[in-house]
Amino acid sequence: MLSAITFLPLLVCSALLLLPRLPDRVYVRVWIATAALDLVLVAVVWSGFEPGEGTQYQQRLRWIPSAGVGYHVGVDGLSLPLIALTCLLFLAVAVYALEERRRVRAHACLFLFLQSVSLGLFVALDLILFFVFFDLSIVGMFFVIAGWGHGERGRAAALKFFLYTFVGSLALLLGFIGLYLAAEPHTFDLVDLTRADPLADRGLYAGLVLLAIGVGLAVKTPAVPFHTWLPPAHTEAPAAGSAILAGVLLKMGTYGFVRVAMPLLPGSWRRYALVIVIVGVVSVVYGALVALAQTEFKRMIAYTSVNHMGYIILAVGAAGTLAGTDDQARTLAVTGAVTQMVSHGLITGALFLLAGVLYDRGRTYTMDAYSGLGAHAPRFAGVTAVAAFASLGIPGFSGFIAEFQIFTGSLPSHTVATAVALSGIALTAALFLRAVRAMFLGAPRLPETVTTGGIGDLRRTEAVPTVGLLAVALVIGVLPRWLLDVIEPASRTLIGLVAR
Repeated sequence: MLSAITFLPLLVCSALLLLPRLPDRVYVRVWIATAALDLVLVAVVWSGFEPGEGTQYQQRLRWIPSAGVGYHVGVDGLSLPLIALTCLLFLAVAVYALEERRRVRAHACLFLFLQSVSLGLFVALDLILFFVFFDLSIVGMFFVIAGWGHGERGRAAALKFFLYTFVGSLALLLGFIGLYLAAEPHTFDLVDLTRADPLADRGLYAGLVLLAIGVGLAVKTPAVPFHTWLPPAHTEAPAAGSAILAGVLLKMGTYGFVRVAMPLLPGSWRRYALVIVIVGVVSVVYGALVALAQTEFKRMIAYTSVNHMGYIILAVGAAGTLAGTDDQARTLAVTGAVTQMVSHGLITGALFLLAGVLYDRGRTYTMDAYSGLGAHAPRFAGVTAVAAFASLGIPGFSGFIAEFQIFTGSLPSHTVATAVALSGIALTAALFLRAVRAMFLGAPRLPETVTTGGIGDLRRTEAVPTVGLLAVALVIGVLPRWLLDVIEPASRTLIGLVAR
C-alpha cells in the first residue's frame, strides 16, 4: 500500500509525459484526480493504523545488498500525519493550479514528481533511501522556482536554494556513512541501526556524526544561521511552489531530527541538547524580529517559517534533556513538535497561496502599496485575516494545540529558554496585526500596476484550497484527539529510545 501511495504520482507523471499533447486543463484535472486518489489511499492506511503498535505496513526488499542498502518502507505515528499533510497540500495546490497558463504539462508533472519524492522520504526506513528522496526534492523544487518564479530573480534564488541545500545534503550523507561504518554488520537500515545503537559511548566520533547530520537537517529546516536561502526562495517562487516548500519540504529537516538523529544518536542528542535548545530559541526570536521588519507580505511569511521551525527545534532539544523533567514532559514536547509540523504546513501553506492571490492582482508584495483591501476584496481580506490569526497561535486553531504542548513540555527542563521563546508569540502577533491593518483597513489604495476596475475577490479555485487548509487547521484546533492519539504513542517510544 505504501509503495502504491508513494509512486502513484510518479507513474501518472510518466504517463502524461509519454502521451500525445492534450489540452492544458486536462493535465491539471488528472493531477487533481491523482492527488485526491492518493489522499483517499492515505485515509485507508490511517483507518487501518493501530496506534501504539510500532511501525506498520512495512515492505522490505533487497536493493544494493553488498552495501547494506535495502528498499525498506513503513509508517508509524511520527510519519503518518506528515504523509497525510503532504497529500492534502498537493491536492490544494493542484486545485489552485487550475488558473495556471504557463507550460501546464511540465508544471503538473513536476509537482507530481515532487509529491512522490516527498512521500518517499516520509515512508523511508533506510538511510540511503531517505537520502535519495531528500536529494531529489531539491532538484524538483529548483526547477519549480527557476521555471515558474519571477524571472531572473527567480533563477538566482533557485540557484542559491540548490547550492545551500545540496551542500547540506552532502553533510547529511557524510553522517549516514559514519553510522554505517560504526554498525556491525554494516547497514543503512533505520530499524536495525536503532536496535543496535552503534555509536553508544563513542564520544567524539558520535558527536561528529551528529554534527554532520544536524547541519544537513538544519539547512533544510532551516535553522539560524543556515536560513539565508529561504527568504529569496520563497519570495521569488510561484505561490504553489512556496506552499509546498514551506508545508512539505521544510518538514523533511525537522522530521529527520525525530526519525534519524534522536533515535540513532541518543547519547549525543542528550549531551548536546542545550545547544539544540539554544539554536531553537534563536531561530524563534530572530525569525520573528526579522519578519516584523519586512515590507513585503510574502517575505514576511517566509521569516515566520524560521520562527515556527524554531519552536520545533526547541521542543526536540528539550526532549533530549533528562535532568529536571520526566517522560511525560518530554513526550509532550515531541508530540507538540510533530503537531507543529502539521499545523505549520496547513496554515503557512494557505498563507503562501493567499500571497500568490495578492501578487496576481497587484503584481507586488509590498504591503504599503495596498490599503483598504477589505472594501475591494472582502472574501480575500477575511480569509487572509483568519490565516494570520491562526498563524500567531490563537485558541481554536492547530497552532495553539502545537505551541501549548511545546511550551508545556519544554518549560520544566529549560525554563529561561522557553520563556524567551514565548516572546516569539507576541512578536508574531505584532507583525500579522500590522500587515492586516496596513493592507485591509483604512482608506482604499491600490498599486499603480492595477488597472481601472479595482482588484477582484477570491475566485473559487483560490478559495477552495485556502479555506480547505484552514478548515483542517480548525478541526485540529477544536478536536485534536484523532491526531494526538496517533502521535503520542510514537512520541513515547521515541523518548524511550533517547533515554537509553
